[in-house]
Amino acid sequence: MNKSPIILGIETSCDETAVSIIQDNESGIPKILSNIVSSQFDIHKEFGGVVPELAARSHVEKINLIAKKALDESGVTLDKISAVAATSGPGLIICLSVGLNFAKSLASSLKVPFIGVNHLEGHALSPKLHTNISYPYLLLLISGGHSQFLSVNGLGSYTRLGTTIDDALGEAFDKTAKLLGIEFPGGPNLEKFAEKGDPNKFKLPKPIINKGGCNLSFAGLKTAILRTTKYINSEQEKYDLAASFQKTIEEILCIKSKVAFKEFSKNSVKEKFFVVAGGVAANQGIRRKLIQICNENNFTPIFPDIKLCGDNAAMIAFVGLEKYKIKKFDKLDLKANPRLALDANAIFLKGSGVRL
Repeated sequence: MNKSPIILGIETSCDETAVSIIQDNESGIPKILSNIVSSQFDIHKEFGGVVPELAARSHVEKINLIAKKALDESGVTLDKISAVAATSGPGLIICLSVGLNFAKSLASSLKVPFIGVNHLEGHALSPKLHTNISYPYLLLLISGGHSQFLSVNGLGSYTRLGTTIDDALGEAFDKTAKLLGIEFPGGPNLEKFAEKGDPNKFKLPKPIINKGGCNLSFAGLKTAILRTTKYINSEQEKYDLAASFQKTIEEILCIKSKVAFKEFSKNSVKEKFFVVAGGVAANQGIRRKLIQICNENNFTPIFPDIKLCGDNAAMIAFVGLEKYKIKKFDKLDLKANPRLALDANAIFLKGSGVRL
C-alpha cells in the first residue's frame, strides 16, 4: 500500500459527469488535486428536468474527456493511482452504470483495487474533505433526491433518525421553481427569486410538522404551491410566493432539526456536531437559520464547501480513500443499485398508508 495513496473517484449518479483525484495527507484532511464536474443543464433545459436516457448518453460522451482533464489538472499519471472508486448507487441506473463500468475497466487495466461507493455516504463524509470532525455526528442530508436525518457513527455505520415520507426537499425546490417560471435548474435560483418578495405574503402548510418525530413531508407543500400559482396575477406575486416558500422551508427544517437534536442527544456525546450536506445545503437562507438554531442548542454547525454540496467526485474519492485504508475493496462484478441505502435496517417510509 502506498504511503500517501492517491484515489481517482468517479460520479455519474444523475446529470453530473464528475472525476476527482485526491491524495491522503498526514493532517487527516486529504489534498484535492483535481475535482472536475461537468453539468448537463443545457441538455435537460427544454424538458424542465433530467431525462435519464439523455443523461446517460452524455456521460458516455464525456467520461473519457473529464477523466483526462482531472488527470491533467492534478499532475498525476495513471501509474500513480492507488485505487479507483465510483458511485454504485443510489441514482439513475443507466447513469450509474456508465461511471461504474468505466471505473471497473480502468481499475482492471491498471491492476489496482476497485471500490464501489454509496453516493449518500459521499455526502455524509464530505465535510471531512476540509474539517477534522470526529464521529459520531448528526447529519441532515438534503438534496434533489434525498432528505434524511442520520447519526453518522463511522465509516459504513449510519442510523437513520428521520426521512421524507414522500418527496425530497430538492425536488420541492425544483418543482416550485418550475411553477414560478424559473428556468431549469430552478431550485438553486429560487432563493435569488425569493429575495425580491415578501416572505409573509402567503401562508403555506407545514406537513406533519407536529408529528412523525423528525420525519419530513413536502408533497402537501408542493400541492399548495400549485394551487396558489393559479391565482397569481403579477410578477411581484411570484416573488412573494417564492419568498413565502423559502421561509416555510426554513421553518420546517428548524423545527424538525430541533427534534433531531433531542433524538441524537440521547447518546452521550461530548462534542455535538450538526452537518448539513447535499445540494440544498448551498442555500444561504437555510444555512443562516440552521446556524442560528445550532447556536441556541449547543451544536456546532458544519457545512461542506459550496463546491462540495452538489454532486461531485471528490466526496466519492474520499470514501474510496477511507475504504482503501482498511482494504475494503469490491469485486468487478459489483452491480449498480439505484435504491442503495445508508441505513439498511431503516423502515421504508414512502407511499400511501404510511403511519407516523
